[in-house]
Amino acid sequence: MARRSEHSQEQIKTMLLDAAEQVVITDGFSALKARSIAKEIGYTVGSLYMVYANMADLVMHIHARTFDEIALQLQKTPFSEAETTMESLALVYMNYGAQNFKRWRYIFDDHLLMGTMIPDWYQDKIDHIYAPFELQLAQLKPELDALEIKTTAAAFFAGVHGICAISLSPTSDKDNIKQVETTILILVKHFMHGWLTK
Repeated sequence: MARRSEHSQEQIKTMLLDAAEQVVITDGFSALKARSIAKEIGYTVGSLYMVYANMADLVMHIHARTFDEIALQLQKTPFSEAETTMESLALVYMNYGAQNFKRWRYIFDDHLLMGTMIPDWYQDKIDHIYAPFELQLAQLKPELDALEIKTTAAAFFAGVHGICAISLSPTSDKDNIKQVETTILILVKHFMHGWLTK
């Protein structure tokens, strides 16, 4: 194990984040404990609080990595016909949740973040997830202002996320995921039809 003096604060910050992220991937957020994370990299709990303000700060950084991964997957989705693209984006999000359940489940519903002021950098991560939906909607209705597009994308995404949140579980099998997919496709069909014809 390396001596503590061998690492800068930035390196310690990354090491702690890596260790914490691995705990979440393996055992979920309920297993996230400051002492065990610090011990994993050979440091004290005090070292954790030298680089993260508190556990909520650490959790935000874990979520931020998750947001980055989701945004990257969404950005890879090819654009085609409007409804098909929105279906594809929604299903990419669903599949990420199914395949990464333990780290995905609490990104928008984490008790550790309740009452925490959300910094701009964190909100930017969330906005990157909405961006592909906004881009597609803006191309369909270029006459709408940016705020209405943003609000519509957020409403659409909330519907997709809601279906995933109540339907996916750590033990979701192929049949369950197929049912979630069917439900999402129904949402997309009716949402897009209603929005495009209003």
